[in-house]
This record gives sequence, C-alpha cells and structure tokens, in this order.
Amino acid sequence: MISSLIFIINLAAQIYFWIIVVSVILSWLINFNVVNPYSPAIRNIQYVCGQLTEPLLRPIRRFMPDLGGLDISPIVLLLGLQVVQILVIRTLTGALL
Repeated sequence: MISSLIFIINLAAQIYFWIIVVSVILSWLINFNVVNPYSPAIRNIQYVCGQLTEPLLRPIRRFMPDLGGLDISPIVLLLGLQVVQILVIRTLTGALL
C-alpha cells in the first residue's frame, strides 16, 4: 500500500518537474523567435503549461528580488519540488522501517 503511494507521489513529482522544464524551454523558444507563438499547437502547450505552473510560480515571484529580465522562480520551484519529494518519500519509507 505505501509502496504504491510512494510510486504515485514520485511519478506525479517527476511529471510536474518535466512540465516546468517544458514551460521554461518553450518560453525561451518563443522569446528568441524560434517557434511561432501564434501556432495553435504552441499556444495550447503554452496555455496548459501556464495553467499548471503559474499557481506555484506566482507566490515565488512575489518574494523574489527583481533581477531585471531574469526569472529564476522556476529554478526555486524545481528545488522546492525536489526537497518536498525527498521529505515525503523519506517520511513514508520511514513508516515502513
């Protein structure tokens, strides 16, 4: 029971990790005019990634200092996600020992 819960939490964290990475890379590609932001497929991917990541990125951006055009909030979110993932998995596996 707990091992399947650990698997699901780990899988969800990994999927969210990759959603954040895709969102960051897509924003770079759009800003450097590599992809067309008016393409329906790109617009849909950007919309879905934005809807999934913005609720967690917005509070981080509020507390981060202004670095000009550099947004490091996804890095902070990725680090926080990894820390939470490690803490949750260690807590659940500690229950097995």
